[in-house]
Amino acid sequence: MRLKTLCIGMMAVFLLSVAVPSFAADYTIKFSHVVAVDTPKGQAANKFKKLVEKRTDGRVMVEVYPNASLYSDREAIEALQMNSIQMACPSFSKFTGFVPELQIFDLPFLFEDRDHLYKFMDSSVGQELLNMVKKQNLKGLAYWDNGFKQISLKDTPIRVPEDVAGKKFRIMSSKVLEAQFKAVDASPQVLPFSEVYSALQQGVVDGQENTISNIYTKKFHEVQNYLTLSNHGYLGYMLVTNQMFWNKLPSDLQDTILECVEDATKYERKKAKELNMSQLEKIRDSGEVEIHELTDKERQAWQKEMQEIYPEFYDVIGEQRIQKALDLAE
Repeated sequence: MRLKTLCIGMMAVFLLSVAVPSFAADYTIKFSHVVAVDTPKGQAANKFKKLVEKRTDGRVMVEVYPNASLYSDREAIEALQMNSIQMACPSFSKFTGFVPELQIFDLPFLFEDRDHLYKFMDSSVGQELLNMVKKQNLKGLAYWDNGFKQISLKDTPIRVPEDVAGKKFRIMSSKVLEAQFKAVDASPQVLPFSEVYSALQQGVVDGQENTISNIYTKKFHEVQNYLTLSNHGYLGYMLVTNQMFWNKLPSDLQDTILECVEDATKYERKKAKELNMSQLEKIRDSGEVEIHELTDKERQAWQKEMQEIYPEFYDVIGEQRIQKALDLAE
């Protein structure tokens, strides 16, 4: 009886070991980003995690670290280069120090709408720009979306360029954005994103430019009285990985991950569009800011003034790249 019991026990252990797979992954991707989980980028990062782990049958695990819990965007690029993390999605401005050509996305009124923008990103020129980060031991995987920028002021409605003359506007660190506001006789002021609300509240700056999702989530509309839907500029991200890490992956896993990137990118773009639309309605409903949408005539006036800065950046960005972007609108 004791022998029979022992045999049954050993058989059970054997069957259990066969039935329960090992969950030790062959590869781990640490994905660091700086935004909240419920943003388009945050949701897309989690979508990417689910797709990769499912489609690789657990051979690749993805650990997502949101809210700058590991690194800021600028620190994340350094961590990527050292392979301390394997994926990040910083804004374009964090790359322009070593890929100045990416300033093309800062040029005002270069893209007419999302379709035009995506057509450029998916074009040979867009892919060329994506590959330029390779010089820093990085591999560009995709462009992720935040949205088009709008402009706001505390004390003046914004309809024509003359309305912003002499006004101080907060900008990200960018030569293009500096030139953009100087072209309409405004005064650009570089400030960290974390300081924008207090700067607007205290009158350090008069206005700002940002996407609807940034304006709403950071409550800029509560300290600004006038918001103009200008869609004059764009704010986006680049999804990147470590080149050496990528080269060590088997080709079948590379193919699978690229498929997951493509699907996560479509998901992220959809979420970005939905979020900006829904949050614009929330800003309207708040009643705290007067909203104006540029007419065709007003938009043309802004375009005429701001597009005059393009030749200043022909040498840095490339005149042919800028012309290619313009041509894709046709």
